[in-house]
Amino acid sequence: MHADLLFTGGPVLTPEGRTATAVAVTGDRITAVGHAEVRELAGPRTEVVDLAGRLLLPGFQDAHVHPVPAGLELSRCDLTGRTTAEATVAAVRAYADAHPEREWILGGGWSMEAFAGGTPTKELLDSVVPDRPVYLPNRDHHGAWVNSRALELAGVGRDTPDPADGRIERDASGEPSGTLQEGAMQLVGRLVPPARPADRLAALLRAQRHLHALGITAWQDALVGDFLGMDDPAEAYRTAAEDGSLTARVVGALWWDRERGAEQIPDLVAKRAAWSRGRFRAGTVKLMLDGVAENHTAALLEPYLDRCGCATANRGTSFLDPARLPAYVTELDALGFQCHFHALGDRAVRDALDAIEAAREANGAGDTRPHLAHLQVVHPDDVPRFARLGATANIQPLWAAHEPQMDELTIPFLGPERAARQYPFGSLLRSGARLAAGSDWPVSSPDPLQGIHVAVNRVEPGGTGPVFLPGERLRLADALTAYTAGSAYVNHLDDTGRVAVGALADLVVLDRDPFTGPPEAIADTRVALTYVGGERVYTAG
Repeated sequence: MHADLLFTGGPVLTPEGRTATAVAVTGDRITAVGHAEVRELAGPRTEVVDLAGRLLLPGFQDAHVHPVPAGLELSRCDLTGRTTAEATVAAVRAYADAHPEREWILGGGWSMEAFAGGTPTKELLDSVVPDRPVYLPNRDHHGAWVNSRALELAGVGRDTPDPADGRIERDASGEPSGTLQEGAMQLVGRLVPPARPADRLAALLRAQRHLHALGITAWQDALVGDFLGMDDPAEAYRTAAEDGSLTARVVGALWWDRERGAEQIPDLVAKRAAWSRGRFRAGTVKLMLDGVAENHTAALLEPYLDRCGCATANRGTSFLDPARLPAYVTELDALGFQCHFHALGDRAVRDALDAIEAAREANGAGDTRPHLAHLQVVHPDDVPRFARLGATANIQPLWAAHEPQMDELTIPFLGPERAARQYPFGSLLRSGARLAAGSDWPVSSPDPLQGIHVAVNRVEPGGTGPVFLPGERLRLADALTAYTAGSAYVNHLDDTGRVAVGALADLVVLDRDPFTGPPEAIADTRVALTYVGGERVYTAG
């Protein structure tokens, strides 16, 4: 039989390395991998792609991403990339002026380092939008910036207590200052009008086009459900899966409601059955264990430091009771659910591993493939537990570099010993842990090549500053494996993530072979072509 699609004339990244120069695809599967002999499969109707020295590799997979909120932000007040207060406020003004018809000013993506202490004030927003409520989550979506009108509508004032899972930032007089952290976001977020179903679907498809352009053929949506005013993407996925517009392969992580306990598990079982359609499967549960380090809600084994370097009374926030977590995870594991943990601090990481260990002891070593995302601070004693328990380390490489949020809002409050334990990619890999990789977009760029650049260099793309913990760097091959086979494993997509006969033809052609250039140039690499199941879903312009 003749192949439908044939790649020749360039290096091919197989599980054994760059060991082939030609690949044939018939239907949606890879049918031959080799060299000159593969060209014999070309027929009169075969599409032949001349790699011309460019690298062919498996499609990238993002193991932790939020495409629908990202797509919605792209169509709203998108503050991504602004690094000063002046530029951020100007962008809000420009958006509000351009959209006088909007009842609320929504969007997000502002950077904490643009504002003193990472907490912008309501007065800044009042100066440009005094008459309409404004609700803008920050880049990491663990805090929201609001104006006086939004606080007024929500009834939030001096006497409003902090919720158990969040904090209202206040000025010297005790009045809310305009930044709401973690669960306090919901005080205003619950009033935000939800996006229409058509808008959510449009956001999904907009995000999908962007992800395909970055070579991403599959992903795990890290939050399917209702949380802090975010729009639930479930209906959009089901619609796209049923009408064929979902061209990616997607796993949905069903949100674990931290206000409820084990009584919600039957609801999750029902959602798994109701939402799984076509290329969308909802077989994972997302358990958010803690917050983030820069607002001091990541759960730590020892207290945060203050600006003088002295220990405080704050060890961060556990959003789920660590004493009950093992029972939750054991029951979910017994029902065949994968558990996807948000765990940044070393205490949250330990709590997650303890829960996985309890599930293994109770249920045996099943094929549920639990994974821990973010892993900012990991205690050395817990590093070898990943391999022993079969827990995948789901890394977000772009965060592992010196930048203002790290250097000004994190390192001083962790202290040198804990700061040296951040994002231990190399240590985890050397211990035998499996690595998967993701972006947490819209928290940070979804471009895998940017993330791979930082994983290899531990310096931001284009950066010339000091290397961030150089002993934790990965080799290029290992970083690529995390974004391909590693994430495919997490997603239970066992016939993807590799270029091999019989695998699905989810493939990417880069515009060069990054193995032949210096590590400092990895971020200059671009995607030329993206295929899902042998069908081209992206061509560079």
